[in-house]
Amino acid sequence: VQLQASGGGLVQAGGSRRLSCAASGVINSNDRMGWFRQSPGKERESVASITWRSNSKRYGDSVKDRFTISRVNAENTVYLQMDNLKPEDAAVYYCALARNGGDYGYWGQGTQVTVSS
Repeated sequence: VQLQASGGGLVQAGGSRRLSCAASGVINSNDRMGWFRQSPGKERESVASITWRSNSKRYGDSVKDRFTISRVNAENTVYLQMDNLKPEDAAVYYCALARNGGDYGYWGQGTQVTVSS
């Protein structure tokens, strides 16, 4: 499977942005799709994830109540709605796929989000 992330760009602090991750190939019921981010000098951080069948969602503490992950099964696409963006949200955002409860083994190319203060 290949993952294509898009939607990054420049946004003002307090603004919103929606990222998309389109997957080619088969996504199975027990797979989990996740969003991660990494900024220079920092470790990669888990932002949010969602299971394909049960729609179970998880969020990192730093984005809870501001970011929303969703998926459209028919489109094989996962979205990350980011609201009330802060300068510290600036990073390269990656989407990834974990097969059947395993580790994230498939990664997209990343999309840059820049937040101006």
